[in-house]
Amino acid sequence: MGIGLSAQGVNMNRLPGWDKHSYGYHGDDGHSFCSSGTGQPYGPTFTTGDVIGCCVNLINNTCFYTKNGHSLGIAFTDLPSNLYPTVGLQTPGEIVDANFGQQPFVFDIEDYMREWRAKIQSTIKRFPIGDRLGEWQAMLQNMVSSYLVHHGYCSTATAFARVTDTTIQEEQTSIKNRQRIQKLVLAGRVGEAIEATQQLYPGLLEHNPNLLFMLKCRQFVEMVNGTDSEVRCFSARSPRSQDSYPGSPSLSPRHGSSNSHVHSTGADSPTCSNGVMSTKSKQSHSKYPTLSSSSSSSSSSSPSSVNYSESNSTDSTKSQQHSSTSNQETSDSEMEMEAEHYPNGVLENSSTRIMNGTYKHEEILQTDESSMEDSCPQRQLCGGNHAATERMIQFGRELQVLSEQLCREYGKNTMHKKMLQDAFSLLAYSDPWNCPVGQQLDPIQREPVCAALNSAILESQNLPKQPPLMLALGQASECLRLMARVGLGSCSFARVDDYLH
Repeated sequence: MGIGLSAQGVNMNRLPGWDKHSYGYHGDDGHSFCSSGTGQPYGPTFTTGDVIGCCVNLINNTCFYTKNGHSLGIAFTDLPSNLYPTVGLQTPGEIVDANFGQQPFVFDIEDYMREWRAKIQSTIKRFPIGDRLGEWQAMLQNMVSSYLVHHGYCSTATAFARVTDTTIQEEQTSIKNRQRIQKLVLAGRVGEAIEATQQLYPGLLEHNPNLLFMLKCRQFVEMVNGTDSEVRCFSARSPRSQDSYPGSPSLSPRHGSSNSHVHSTGADSPTCSNGVMSTKSKQSHSKYPTLSSSSSSSSSSSPSSVNYSESNSTDSTKSQQHSSTSNQETSDSEMEMEAEHYPNGVLENSSTRIMNGTYKHEEILQTDESSMEDSCPQRQLCGGNHAATERMIQFGRELQVLSEQLCREYGKNTMHKKMLQDAFSLLAYSDPWNCPVGQQLDPIQREPVCAALNSAILESQNLPKQPPLMLALGQASECLRLMARVGLGSCSFARVDDYLH
């Protein structure tokens, strides 16, 4: 019996090792055969009941055998690629059981892999840096700083820049404006995020029709969810009715109870503000159909920094100052998004804010304490409000008109068609949250939309749409995939994730 390796096309009527590109260890004499009929003494003979292992090391292109769990040493070196396991039987009635990992190996392969993993990681750590250490450290610090700025971690970025003596390329006001918009999207309040974007970055969405359509489709999904202000405002009359959707943010008492968000335009067609306070009703100058109702006035704001009546646990009693000047700043403790990790979509307690699938953010608008006293009812379409459902249907018609207009101007877009079909398909089910397309309602689906909007804003400000740190990690991962494709075994022990923790 011979056990070994063979390339494609080797004669299968002869024991492995006797022909070119064939390698074998034979049990009758214990010799190893390397593409030759003449063997070399290698190990002990083996017979019935013995367990013979054959291990190919793709890092150094060697092969060794084991007998009953003990290594016999290297048998072959400089092996070519693309070899196949081969067993040759000569005696009639011989039987062999092959184990390719479906059962635990007798040989401790895990310990062997740990040894080689340590060697590869040691090689990486010993990579010569020399006189460029300071230059590389500065580059890495800038990459970390830009990553923090990109994701809106304003306080952390400022502290990091102070410690490392690096410069933040973006103004704090701009960072916080992006942060506000991200928080609105992650809270499911896409309509407010759209209007805030239009106020802070005029022309951005008009020049990015694909992004605008993505946001509008997401807004429709959030209207089904009951979280978008276009439908939430219909229940603003009663503070206790605002939590019709579990985990959704409640309207601020300062702008929810004292100020009317419902304007009578007819018995059956109420309109509502999408939550951004302005000095006067703003008319959209976009060439695309407007898909929101009307904006109500209750406080002043400037085009460069929009207030959303924010408060959190540390600022809940502080009276917020409204300024008509541009570049208004809010305290870092009020705006910071960083918080501990939490399970996707699970409310930790009755006062927990909305879950976005990655982090728990402080609510932009102050939570109505009275609404938190009620237990969350069963989820209903548009929060169970009939007027809100009618508004959602009307919004859907307007979204269809926008889709047709974009199709006329830019041609057919299969992605737009799929987004629209998926969003509208939610209405075909009595329980949209438990249906074949119900994954759209998962809060984690807000994150790609949020990332796309954030990147577009950065690009419009002549800043990188992706942080250099993420690009470097992506390049490293792609290099490892290419190494694996060409058969460089060391890439198996150079996982990027091992260096991120």
